[in-house]
Amino acid sequence: MIRTGKKFSKPEMSRVINGDTELNTAPEAPEKVRLDILMKEVYKSYNRSTLQKFIESGFVTVDGELVLKPNAKFERGVKMDLKVPETMKNADLVPEIIYEDDNVIAVNKPAGMLSEAKGEYCPERTLADFGLIAHRLDRDTSGVMILAKNEEVQKFLKKQFQNRTVHKTYYAVIPGRPKLDEARIDLPMQRDLKRPTTFRVDANGKEAETFYRVLKTNDKYSLVELKPTTGRTHQLRVHMKYLGHPILGDPVYGDEAAERLYLHAGELEITLPGGVRKVFKVPMPKEFTEYVL
Repeated sequence: MIRTGKKFSKPEMSRVINGDTELNTAPEAPEKVRLDILMKEVYKSYNRSTLQKFIESGFVTVDGELVLKPNAKFERGVKMDLKVPETMKNADLVPEIIYEDDNVIAVNKPAGMLSEAKGEYCPERTLADFGLIAHRLDRDTSGVMILAKNEEVQKFLKKQFQNRTVHKTYYAVIPGRPKLDEARIDLPMQRDLKRPTTFRVDANGKEAETFYRVLKTNDKYSLVELKPTTGRTHQLRVHMKYLGHPILGDPVYGDEAAERLYLHAGELEITLPGGVRKVFKVPMPKEFTEYVL
């Protein structure tokens, strides 16, 4: 007997192989994707980390509904709306312009204002909104800063800070009175691994040098002049803490609360484009002297 075809136990499979019909399968469910990934495909100017912050902050709706979890999954094609608030924190903080030309702007930075955003998104005004940053002051430090008007000038200014050809003078209020009214502090520093956002004196750290001088004292508090020759993060705050006289109002290195950090950048000497050496000065806040009356 000659077989003309193989016999199948499932007639529908036989028809598919013989080309008579197509196999009917259940349609696959539409793929669902994380919201932060979907948003990155649409809002290309933001990185994924920033978009996650937007979602968690309540700035994103999907099909009109508020979503707070970046890992929430949706099908492609959903309507996503991103609304970042226009009202910014610390909107009343504005730096005072003390000098301006075609290349730079020198300002008196108010205490409480960030030098620049720590991430791509920052819900508050920073000094970077007024010019290009060449150096930084801590948020709670007030005083003179210089900003560049273009990238070439920014590099020119930054190089001076890196080469230590810039001279800086700070003023601070400290509890008590140092043993010496004038001294050089030569104490290397490095990051405190137990508290990664802070620094500490360590023999294996990087060079850090500060000159200090007591300007006025009533023994309970002292007004001191500080001249750093290096520019380590938190240098003045760490050095004064090590001496046993942390800067008044320092929330990280101090133990005496006050309405602000009593650290002020009073003078900045730097060379401007064209070779002109310039000293910028801003007055010390009046509350500094009130502690040593």
